[in-house]
Parts: sequence; structure tokens; C-alpha cells
Amino acid sequence: MDDQTREMYDQYGLDGLRGGGGDGGVHGFNAEDLFEHLFGGGAGPSFGFHSGGRRRRRGDDSVNPYDVTLEELYSGKTTKMQIEKTVVCSGCIGTGGKSGTRPKECSRCEGEGVVMTTRAVGSATVGFARVTCPQCKGSGKTYKEKDRCKKCKGEKVTKEKKRIDLEIQPGMPDGHKIVFSGEGDQEPEMAAGDIVFVLSQKPHDAFERAGADLLAHIRITLSEALLGFERVILTHLDGRGIRFDSRREGARKIYKSGDSVIIRGEGMPIWKKEVAGRKSTSEPVARGDLFVVFEVEMPSDDWLETLDVKTLRSLLPPGKPDIPAAVVDEAKFEEADLALFGDGDEDAWEDEDEFDGGGTDDSTQCRNQ
Repeated sequence: MDDQTREMYDQYGLDGLRGGGGDGGVHGFNAEDLFEHLFGGGAGPSFGFHSGGRRRRRGDDSVNPYDVTLEELYSGKTTKMQIEKTVVCSGCIGTGGKSGTRPKECSRCEGEGVVMTTRAVGSATVGFARVTCPQCKGSGKTYKEKDRCKKCKGEKVTKEKKRIDLEIQPGMPDGHKIVFSGEGDQEPEMAAGDIVFVLSQKPHDAFERAGADLLAHIRITLSEALLGFERVILTHLDGRGIRFDSRREGARKIYKSGDSVIIRGEGMPIWKKEVAGRKSTSEPVARGDLFVVFEVEMPSDDWLETLDVKTLRSLLPPGKPDIPAAVVDEAKFEEADLALFGDGDEDAWEDEDEFDGGGTDDSTQCRNQ
């Protein structure tokens, strides 16, 4: 588009290009050519013009969420699935007509493959937009009923079932996409899209996952926290028991609630794209780490009835002394529910301006000056 044409469009719009504005416009210029020059020729909706536009060259992808357990992501799993998709009709090779017959021009779109429709935003009509003709499905041609393919009935495609193997490899991350290239629905003269499965990890009762690391909360008794313990503390995702010895190599430690330890190499398998297609070997699989957080269970009230409290007190560390205070009151207390902390706090706040006359009188601002 030359400078004269662009200046005419900037000054008079499309009327100027058609010869209806200013000094007569640019005669013989196709406004549709202008839009192809400016916007790349028919991609997306076109407002007010009739044009065939650019056909898609690839079908849409089929994206499907797929729920998996943490155990499946740890050990891996292969699932055989049967899918149904559309394929180009083998009877007519995607033409929609019988052998030896010819299609005629579509009566609805007059061979253009697209029809015009209005586009609106809210109650305001924006203009016209091109959409694929529903009668000929964008080809611009249709067959008479007697000439249509018997297998697909003129639809050009048929349904087909196929078995695929969905392989979940050990260590795959949550949200990972498993892609079956070219296995999507087929359309004539168009490459098939992909079938995509998006892994969605289910919550687990015992473990939390962050990348290749795992986190587990383990409850221990007061005696275990004070004196140490050796036992199987959890069942791993592959069914193995994990034994923990708090006194290993003579270590002496009192565990408190919130204390944590790390067990190296007991996390998730580390999955990498560059080795995902490699066959199984004798090489050890690299894994993340397992973090264990201890929670100490205090004994029940009945436990105190079974022992000599004085003897127990003499064995335990002494209590803390009083905090210095000039005045001391005896606290009257009861058991509480922390969920009620701050309950009704919003109702307790009051705006003093609402009661002391300090607020703004809207009627005063609205008086005529």
C-alpha cells in the first residue's frame, strides 16, 4: 500500500478508498486488499467484508486431565486405553461423495466456505464476522443427497476406536503433559491434532510432595521423645517399611514437636526429559530426599492416676520460677477453642464519627450554590 492510499485511509476511512470521501478516493482499490495488507489476510474475524479467509492447516488438540496417585508417580504405571476419534472416510477419501460424482457450489455460502454473522458486545452491535459455513464445513461445495458417500453420508469423516498405552514414568511431575502426536481428530486436507493427557496428582494421606522431595509427619510418644526409640515409622510409597533409630551411633537427643530429620535418597525418583525415553538399566535411580517432622503425643489425663506424681516430678526438669510482678491476680480459666479467637471482632469496632456528629452531611454538599 503506497503513501497516497494510506493517507486516504487515515483521512476518510473505507469510504475514501471506495471513492465516497473527500476528493473522490482511490478508484479501483479493493478495501478487502487493505485489510489483508494490514492484518495478514483473513486471520480471525473480519468486520463488514466478505472473504474466504485462510483455512486452518491443523486440527485442534484434545486436552484431557488424568488423575494419578502418588504411588503411581513413584513407581510408574502403564494403562491401556481405548479412544474414539474421527478419521478421514476411507470410502470417499474425505471428499464426501461417491466415486465419479462431482460436488456443486454450496447454496448457503455461494462457494466461499464462510458466511457472515453479526458480532455483538453487550447490547452494542460491533459488525459482521466471518465464520465457517455449517452446510459445507468450509469447503464451499456440497453433494446432492443421492451422490453422497454411503459410508460417511457426506460428512467426509467417520468414527474409529483405537487402543493406546498411557505410560506414567517414575517421578513425573504433577501437571506433566503426555502427548500422543497426530492422534487427534482428523479432517480432510488438514493435519490431525494431538491427544494430550495432563497428570493431576491426588492428595495423599501420609506424604506431601515438592519436586523430588517428600514430607511426612510422624507422631511419637512422650517416652520416645525423651528416651529415644527404634521402630518402623512409616510405610513408603512402594510398600517398604522405613526403620528409624533415634539413638544410632550413641546419639542422645530429646525430640520436640516440630523437630525434623532428613533421610537422603528416600524421596521421589528424579525424572528428567532427556532420559525419559531411555530403557530400564542396572544403574541406580537418582531420588530426592524424605523429610520427617515429629509430633510428640502427650499422655492422657488418666495416665497420671497410674504413677507416683512426686517421684515423676523428681525425675523431670524443675518448673520455671514466677515472673516478677507488682500486683498478682489469680486467673480464673476454662478450656478454650482457638477457632473463636477474634470472633465478633468486626462488630466490636465502631466509627466514632457516626455518633459524635463529625460525619459529613451529604445534603450540605448537594445544595445549590
